[in-house]
Amino acid sequence: MIRHPSPNFGPRRGNVRPSLVVLHYTSMASAEAALARLCDPAPEVSSHYLIAADGRLWQLVDEDARAWHAGAGEWGGAGDVNSRSIGIELDNDGRQPFAEPLMARLEALLRDVLARWQIPPEGVIAHADMAPARKSDPGPRFDWRRLARQGLAVWPDPPAGSDAAVVDPGRFRAATASFGYPDAALAEILRAFRDRFRPWARGPLSASDIAAAETLARRYPVDPGGGSA
Repeated sequence: MIRHPSPNFGPRRGNVRPSLVVLHYTSMASAEAALARLCDPAPEVSSHYLIAADGRLWQLVDEDARAWHAGAGEWGGAGDVNSRSIGIELDNDGRQPFAEPLMARLEALLRDVLARWQIPPEGVIAHADMAPARKSDPGPRFDWRRLARQGLAVWPDPPAGSDAAVVDPGRFRAATASFGYPDAALAEILRAFRDRFRPWARGPLSASDIAAAETLARRYPVDPGGGSA
């Protein structure tokens, strides 16, 4: 791991401990370009870590400090995601598969971070999850199921014979809110949800979307303070 301190950080407000990990893509020409931006005081952005496509890993902000990566949004009914999360930037434009060396390095980093802060797998979220109206990263090419197989994220795998035969938007909104998604337009929540859990899906809300959302809500409900129930 390469230490490359960014000036863009501050204390975690309220002395909260990290309970989330937020994954991003850089959407820049190279990891070096992303590194320069994340360490430039002018744009006031940063993350705790940056992983290059070739697997190089930089730490920019200490984990006990508040990096400026999440911006406006919320998860589990609570805002100020920067104060309660660790941000990881991934060298990718959102249109290409994520490189194998990057994924391997991310998996090793996540194992350490989750163990160090006792963050459960459901605490690893997409930037788009907490800000669906304005963000799309890490996008539909990111392999969430691969992380879930290793206990580093979650995946719905709805049981056979789900009772979500009727397409009821209210059920979908209730389930996604129970899992952690913020209040946003149905189309925005559906896009973020599908990008993460059903990237092959197209068209309007379906019974399968509802079944997946309700499976997550049953297994990983959050309390109003933003933590796992």
